[in-house]
Amino acid sequence: MTYRTNRRLVFGLAATLLCLSLAAAGAQTGAKRPLDTEQASDATPLDGRHFWDALALEPQPSDVWSRLRGQLAWQEHIDHPRVQEWIEHYSASPHNIEEITERARPWLSWILDRLQDRDLPAEIALIPFVESSFDPSARSHRGARGLWQFMPRTGDSLGLHRNRHYDGRLDVVASTRAALDYIEQQAEQWYEGDLFLSLAAYNAGAGTVNRARRGAGAGNDYWQLRLPSETMNYVPKLLAIAAIIDDPERYNVTLPDIDDAPAFAKVTVDRPLALNEAARLAGVSQEALATLNPGVLNGSLNPAYSPVLLVPSDNAERLVARLARPAPSEPALAGSGGWQQYVVRRGDNLSAIATRFATSVAALRNRNGLNGDTLQIGQTLRVPAQQLAANRS
Repeated sequence: MTYRTNRRLVFGLAATLLCLSLAAAGAQTGAKRPLDTEQASDATPLDGRHFWDALALEPQPSDVWSRLRGQLAWQEHIDHPRVQEWIEHYSASPHNIEEITERARPWLSWILDRLQDRDLPAEIALIPFVESSFDPSARSHRGARGLWQFMPRTGDSLGLHRNRHYDGRLDVVASTRAALDYIEQQAEQWYEGDLFLSLAAYNAGAGTVNRARRGAGAGNDYWQLRLPSETMNYVPKLLAIAAIIDDPERYNVTLPDIDDAPAFAKVTVDRPLALNEAARLAGVSQEALATLNPGVLNGSLNPAYSPVLLVPSDNAERLVARLARPAPSEPALAGSGGWQQYVVRRGDNLSAIATRFATSVAALRNRNGLNGDTLQIGQTLRVPAQQLAANRS
């Protein structure tokens, strides 16, 4: 499903007209083809520039706010009274906008990339401003969690797994994918591509929006529906904050400087890895890793639940290189021949497993990134390889 923006159409049309006018001018002046390098230098200049120079692209802005402004699609609605009300509300506290947009620093450029991949308007990147104030660990009084504020059942239906060690609703990468899937799916299924109605359903549920539409008769677009108060204000809030970001000086807002570049990289891990160990290997603080990986609940990443660790971009290569080194063998494993996987079964505990495989509880904890003794049926552990083979025979 494709959602085109007015601004992109204008730019595309302008570029086409420029190419046609330059080509016509070149034909009239007898300009040579620029791909013929020996003849191109003799081409007649156009306004002091050669034909090929005239087609050179302008340097692209390197800050995230400029890119966001270039991808906004819904600013023709900012004069609506409900939008103006929220512009006044938000602009009355510019420091709040500055604090929330600062929290967007690690995520905004990456989210804009995902929207661009799907050709979705940039306003959608600001949903976390409305939902969670860009706090990936936010929790509502109703039980919604994460940057995109998914309720447990909705998260489950979208593949955001939850257990004592991991919550996919808090995982920014996983939850962003789920949120964009959800918005697109509802727009396709119920609303013939109308994203405003899909956003209303994101807030109130499709059942609530569909009942309101059936009762509205012919006037069933978002602005005409009678919906719960929170949902009536949901899209206006989004458009209001987009309008302020589009022209911050007008509203006396100072946005933080945020580069339009990836703030993190994904590193795939194939064994349980404690965040403090990963931080040491990557050369960053544990706090920095915890901030990027809020879905990790107990300080240790287990690939059985989530195999990807987010790491500051500048440190990812170092972590990958150090993870590739052979792990030092613990004294308890002398002559064991290395490690293999063991799947926890009913009745297992760390002490019994350590005894069974002739190792220590401390060695199992260190090797598997465990902070305590709690295990889950089906959980994968690394145990001494020779002892595992002996116990299978």
